[in-house]
Amino acid sequence: MQEKALAGIKVLDLSRVLAGPYCSMLLGDYGADIVKVEAPQRGDDTRHWGPPWAGGESAYFLSVNRNKRSLTLDLKNPKGQALLHSLAMEADILLENFRVGTTQKWGIDYTSLQTKHPGIIYCSVSGYGQNGPNAKKAGYDFAIQAQGGIMSISGPPEQQEGSKVGVAIVDITAGLFASNAILAALQHRNRTGEGQYIDVALFDAQLAWLANVAQNHLVSGDIPGRYGNAHPNIVPYQTFMAKDRAFALAVGNDRQYQNLCQVADCMELWDEPKYQTNAGRVEHRAELVALLGEIFAKKTVVEWLELLESVGIPCAPINNVAQAFEEPQVEARDMLQEISHPTAGMVRLVGPVAKLSKTPAEISAPPPLLGQHNAAILSDWLGLSEEDLQKLQDEGAFGEVESS
Repeated sequence: MQEKALAGIKVLDLSRVLAGPYCSMLLGDYGADIVKVEAPQRGDDTRHWGPPWAGGESAYFLSVNRNKRSLTLDLKNPKGQALLHSLAMEADILLENFRVGTTQKWGIDYTSLQTKHPGIIYCSVSGYGQNGPNAKKAGYDFAIQAQGGIMSISGPPEQQEGSKVGVAIVDITAGLFASNAILAALQHRNRTGEGQYIDVALFDAQLAWLANVAQNHLVSGDIPGRYGNAHPNIVPYQTFMAKDRAFALAVGNDRQYQNLCQVADCMELWDEPKYQTNAGRVEHRAELVALLGEIFAKKTVVEWLELLESVGIPCAPINNVAQAFEEPQVEARDMLQEISHPTAGMVRLVGPVAKLSKTPAEISAPPPLLGQHNAAILSDWLGLSEEDLQKLQDEGAFGEVESS
């Protein structure tokens, strides 16, 4: 088997909860050695975010911590701090999401490390970034969804307070931006030998993926509102109620709209000039959607999907999560995988997204138990002996969690 894309890359992961761990999980999928540093006894906060549980581990923790090894360090203990600094000197990448200024207390901020380790790639993920009036403010996904504008355009139009996205999408996308930036920094280092500092803010990430909605505002000056399941720039592009249940329809151009009118036996809605262009359909959104709603109510979802797909119009049933994982495409794309876990037995995990032909991403190790790899990590990275490890254990460097 060909060596993995990031084989030999060492990542010291000091992050917790979601954005940072999601980033390091992606790097681990491509073969990087991810050392997840956790507080003794408690570990990552998400270890306690249950139910549900599997073998004593929370489903939340299991979702973003595969392909990692866990090391417990007591960072209030000088020995623990010294170990952390030694590990940082060995790392290719350091990832952290502490409050701004925290790492300086331990002497592992970028400025302190890069003078001795100029090749290190150091990525900080925070709520608002390392500068600006909110830099030291705690940043949580839900609050940033509110502050960054996404809640103002999510949910039904009549809902005054708006709606958050159903998953912590700000954290997830910040993790994606961070992993992308780290890979770019690795390529730069391959050319120059220089590491660099990466500053990723959840707030910045949320603004960035407002995408066309943000640009609509920047171009027009108008304040975007809520369209529920509809699209601000395209009609008809929303959910409709069929005879039995709702489905999603995505008509993306005028040709698709004409095809819709043909298979729905409503060519009068194509012959009407004001509906023949998307701009016209957007202008007359309410009346056209009402007319289409009456038509779609005459057939079942299965009937409509068959008709619409026959002429290449994007459409889909509105699945719940269980139904989504039952889709044949999930198996075809290997998006549901199983791996053996030391306490939970066989655990099902969502598979890696990108399919690389030469160096595929892989789930090679389950999410670790707390402190599971203390001895192995310090032996691999620092060459410590059993006697060294026992002494550090006795001195409290690992807290009260025994190394193994």
